[in-house]
Parts: sequence; structure tokens; C-alpha cells
Amino acid sequence: MNESPGTNQEGARRAPRRGEAREGPDDGPRPRRRVSRAFGPEWLLERLTRLLPGFPQVSVCVALSGGVDSTALLAALAGARAQGLRLRAVHVDHRLQPGSRGWSGHCRRLARTLGVPLKVATVTVQRRRGGSLEEAARLARYRCLAAQLRQGEALLTAHTQDDQLETVLLQLFRGCGLAGLAAMPAAAPFGTGLLVRPLLERTRAEIETWVRGRGLAWVEDDSNADERFDRNYLRRRVLPAVRARWSGVAAAAARSARHAAEAQQLLESLARADVERASDGSALSAKALRALPMPRRRNALRFWIAACARAVPDTRRLEEIAGSVIEARPDAHPCVEWGNTRLERHADRLSIAEAGAMSAARRVAQELAWDLGASLRCELPQDRGALELAPDPHGPLDLDALPAQLTVRWRRGGERLRVRRGGARRALKSLLQEERVPLGERARMPLIYAGGALLAAGDLWLDESVRAGPGSARRGRLLWKRPPAASR
Repeated sequence: MNESPGTNQEGARRAPRRGEAREGPDDGPRPRRRVSRAFGPEWLLERLTRLLPGFPQVSVCVALSGGVDSTALLAALAGARAQGLRLRAVHVDHRLQPGSRGWSGHCRRLARTLGVPLKVATVTVQRRRGGSLEEAARLARYRCLAAQLRQGEALLTAHTQDDQLETVLLQLFRGCGLAGLAAMPAAAPFGTGLLVRPLLERTRAEIETWVRGRGLAWVEDDSNADERFDRNYLRRRVLPAVRARWSGVAAAAARSARHAAEAQQLLESLARADVERASDGSALSAKALRALPMPRRRNALRFWIAACARAVPDTRRLEEIAGSVIEARPDAHPCVEWGNTRLERHADRLSIAEAGAMSAARRVAQELAWDLGASLRCELPQDRGALELAPDPHGPLDLDALPAQLTVRWRRGGERLRVRRGGARRALKSLLQEERVPLGERARMPLIYAGGALLAAGDLWLDESVRAGPGSARRGRLLWKRPPAASR
């Protein structure tokens, strides 16, 4: 599948006029084989059974560009609905080409012919100064597709083995690490569901042969021929010579990508453990990071930054963070900015936030007074939601054990509470790690104090001093109303 900016069209060997539909000859029905490795509905259903839990009793949405690859994917799936598959399609119109409306119309006709519901969504591509139009279009497309995806639904894209080869080479030319060389996974979390690429084991030529054999029409994006775009230049100028010498290069590159993906998983497991040990509230301990060898330090920083929903910086900035920022003297306050992200070190803690918003975040009160006599609900600042006390005859909280005045704070490190009656006091850090609370949620989690005593951590743990017992007259629950984007 082409990642050039038009409509994410898949490439083919001949580009017809703009918006022109191309048809292949009708070869008639083909004999059915019991076991076939050729592309077709039978092969596709077997592939999705391996990739998609619960298939075919699932909901899937095909990203339909109108090109040959996504046409094949939608057509092959259309006959599977009798097995319980709930199928629909989405076409994204970037409005970057004069013929984009014609492509949308073609997709509507194709979906109507196949009896598949189709949604056409338009996006506005915002290109940053000096940025790539290809990348801007790709980001806009995937943001749109994520917004269109329903809860638990799987998005299916028609990336092929040829697309994987192009992606691996482009990532190599850009100097990417293992995560980049792993290229496109066959299945990955996406939006509220999954992103699945079932055609990564099939070549573009196989797909086109199948589509031609069924007389299906598809459209081509004229921008596929524009060699100013890196992927098009690679596809049209470089890969023909490479394939002439190494005919199996696409399968070999796909195999290398799988090896890189396995190695990346091991690195992420190591990074997760290192970040858990170095976490200090919403921040990381510079002291803990300094104890790591430099490669592990960089690995942990990449993982932490990505876990905070921030773009990982380039190599130069990452080296600066792992080196001079962490090694700076205790009274220094070094910072590094990239994109819309700012990372700062204060004392021994590394913090990360939106660029330009770090100082504003510090202006938010580090603690908040909660007068229970005035309200049983406490609104929290920024994106942290609200706290609420709810009476509940079966609740775990003894409402009479709460003082009228509470204080809400956020993690500073070293917090402890006794979660079991008669048990030992536990470090909140250990509890968060055992519960596998996401790093972003740890940063927002409100802590409820009476004086200097920690009574509750969000709505996950209560100290024994406020736990309800057999003699509790009034019981209730402490609820942390998380904002929608922060819900676990």
C-alpha cells in the first residue's frame, strides 16, 4: 500500500488517467482447491483466524482506498459475512488531488456492488514547515481512521509484502533502530481496537492477478508516479534493479522485520523493568538512570517517553537527555525540547510535558483543600478528573472515620499506606507496579491526606485507618472520575 499522500492508494504496474477505473479480463470461475496457498477468500480467512481473536465472530472495518490491494481485501472478505463476520469500510478523502471525488465515487460503487456499508470521511492535511507531505497525509489518515473505529472493532489495511520491503528500506535509509526496522506489525493495538494487516505475506503482483481474474475495477493515484516522494522513487527507480538481482528480496526483508520485532519486544521488556525501578511519581529518578549502562539508559528513556504519549526525540536529543541532562550537577535545571514536547530535570527528577506548558503545570497547586462539609465532590485541576464520595451500604470506606477537611496531593515519591488491617505499610510505588497501573495514570492519580497521613490513593487503595468494619454505621466509596482520555 502506497504511503504517498493522495489516498493511500496501492501501486500497480500501469497508471491510467486520473480517476479512471481499470478492469481486468474476466477469466471465469476458477476450480476450488481443498488446500490452497494462493491468495483468495479461503487463504484470507485462515490468515485472519490466526491474527484476530474471535474471528470471524468479530467486527472489522476495511480501510478502502479504491486501489488494487484494498479492493482485493474488501472483495475477498465480502463473502465471509455469512460466517458471522460484521464488515464495513471507510474511505478517507485527503482532498489533495483534483480526482479525489472521483475516487470516493468509485469506492461507493464498489462497496454497493459488494453489499458492504461504506463511510467516506474527509480530512484536512496540515503540513508543518519543512515537514513531509507524505508523512502529514499519513498521520491525518490514521487519526481519521482511529476516530472512525468503533469500540472493539478491528481496522484492516491492505499493506502487502512489497509495502513491507519499502518500509524496511526507508527506515534503514533514515537510520532507524530496531523499532523502525521491525516496520509494520501484522497486528497491533489501534484506537479502541486493533490494526490488522493480513496481506503482509502476499505480493502486490499476486493481489493484482487475483483482482484481474475477477473482473474487479480499481483506481490509481496519479501521485504514485511522482518521484519527489521517497516511497515512489524507491518503488520506481531502486527496487526494479534490486529485484532483478535478488528476486526473493521482499520475503527476506519481511523475515528480517519479524526478527527485528522479536528483538524489540525483548528491549521493551527490559525497558519496562528499568522504568518501573526508576519511576518517581510521574517522573523518573535521574539517580536510578545513572546506575544503568548508557545503552539501557537510552532504551529506558525511549520507552518512558513513548509511554507518556510523546514522540520519541531524534538520536541527537536522546543522547543529550541520556548524557548531559542526567549527568548535570544537582543544582542545574537542564531541559530539552523537540516538537511539542519539553523534558526538564529538577533536582533528581526528570519531568515531561507539553512544550510551553511545563511552567504552567508547575503553577497548578501541588495540593488542594477538600472541605467535605461543603461538597462530597472535588474537581481536580487540568486533565485529572474529579473525586467523589458516594454513600454505599456495602462500600469499603468508613465515612465517619474521615475528617471534615481533607487534602489532595500528587505523587512526590516515598508514599506508604497500610492496605490490609494489621498488615505492613506498603510503598505506593510497589502497589502501582504490582497493579500494572499505566505510567500516565500514575502521574494523574490523586492522593487523599488527613494532615500528613495518606488515607487513599485514587480509588484503588484505602489505608486501614478509614476502612469500614463490622461496627461502621455509615459506609461509602471513594470514586475517582477519570477524564475519558485517561480512563484505564
